[in-house]
Amino acid sequence: MPAFQEEMEDSDSSYVSYDEDDELREALAKGLLKPGLNVISKQKADPVNNTAKLKSVLETFILKAPWVERMDLINDLAPLTPELAIQMEKHEQKRENQFKGNKKIPYVAPEVDPVLNDFKREILFHRQAQAAVIEGMKRLHDLGIATKRPDDYFAEMAKTDEHMQRIRKVLQAKQEGIAKSERIRQLREQRRIGKLIQRQTTEKRDEERRKMLNDIKKFRKGKLSNLDFLDDDGDESTGGKKKKGSSRGAPGKKQVGGKRKARDAKFGFGGRKKGSKRNTKESFLNDGPKRRGGPGGGAKGQKRLGKSRRAQGKNRGK
Repeated sequence: MPAFQEEMEDSDSSYVSYDEDDELREALAKGLLKPGLNVISKQKADPVNNTAKLKSVLETFILKAPWVERMDLINDLAPLTPELAIQMEKHEQKRENQFKGNKKIPYVAPEVDPVLNDFKREILFHRQAQAAVIEGMKRLHDLGIATKRPDDYFAEMAKTDEHMQRIRKVLQAKQEGIAKSERIRQLREQRRIGKLIQRQTTEKRDEERRKMLNDIKKFRKGKLSNLDFLDDDGDESTGGKKKKGSSRGAPGKKQVGGKRKARDAKFGFGGRKKGSKRNTKESFLNDGPKRRGGPGGGAKGQKRLGKSRRAQGKNRGK
């Protein structure tokens, strides 16, 4: 008999001895399978978390090299620093304020809040990295490996100088644009504040003018007995300060200083000089008869002396 026929007979016998229908019926009866298309495998499924097999597989591709070439570390978390604790507290408070200020977002407890959990997870990564750095530095120092770059260290850059110059120009242009927009914003804000102050000052001045005109109308109609409101307006317009030249003890009187007194004694008291010697009606009535030798010119009505005699009398008096 040929060899291939023997193999076929052996396979047929094994196929007949393995009753798939019976096994399917048994699995359905136990509730292991649901109605539908099912395929039964002869191999049994291994547990998902097979620690022994996972470790054996891990050993197959671990690099068998010194630690200084691998730099792998297994360590606990670093202590929580006060800065990170304050940052976490601020983050939780900010999240709480978001829930309070927005009614559309349903409240979520901090323990199950995905946003806070992501932030806490990042903090854990940060603490683990800190602990790894501390332990790795210690192990490197124990091996006698320097961890600081010397001052004269030179290393080639991954990018060319031309490329870095282009990046530098782009960053400078971006910074200049930000600074320019900030200056424009400040100027716009100052201009807006200046216009607001000017408008308020104009409105206040107009209000004071309207009030003064109303008081004048009331005075004309006899509703007010005096014009004291004019002085009040003057004081308010000066911001409550007294006018220049007014003394502290006697408001309205001019306060004269020492220099002013000395100048007045030397040069006079000021005032109008032109036409000061011109006759008035009173001086004409009082001095006229004397000059003309009339009834007021003396007891006997003597005549006025001549010009030369009058000049001699003036010189004699000096």
